[in-house]
Amino acid sequence: MKKLTLALAGLLALSAPAFADGDADKGENVFKKCKACHMVGEDAKNRVGPALNNIFGAVAGSHDFKYSDAMIAKGEEGLVWTAETLDAYLENPRAYIKGTKMSFAGLKKEKDRENVIAYLMQFSPDYDPEAGEEAEEAESQ
Repeated sequence: MKKLTLALAGLLALSAPAFADGDADKGENVFKKCKACHMVGEDAKNRVGPALNNIFGAVAGSHDFKYSDAMIAKGEEGLVWTAETLDAYLENPRAYIKGTKMSFAGLKKEKDRENVIAYLMQFSPDYDPEAGEEAEEAESQ
């Protein structure tokens, strides 16, 4: 089982989009589609959707916001927001979390998702994606 988990992790790493290649400046422009419901930055507040500061590394549905039961359940199942999980969610939110209150249809272009993720990453300054990977590896051993 451990070998299967490691093999799958390696395969996912090779097939994952290149989030490091995202352009935060272009992502800020893409984020304009999100601003009607979400805020980021020093004065960010919840709107129809939660403020997205410190989203990376957070358990889904854990910020101070009234989330859907579906989002809370995903968090209780262990969904943590990483570049990969946010990418999948942003591609088609209602398919990724059935019952989410997010009405946005998604960002279909991979480059748009890469860019908005790079932009949002700036607002999670304490996030260390490698720390999360190390914790997952320790759990699987």
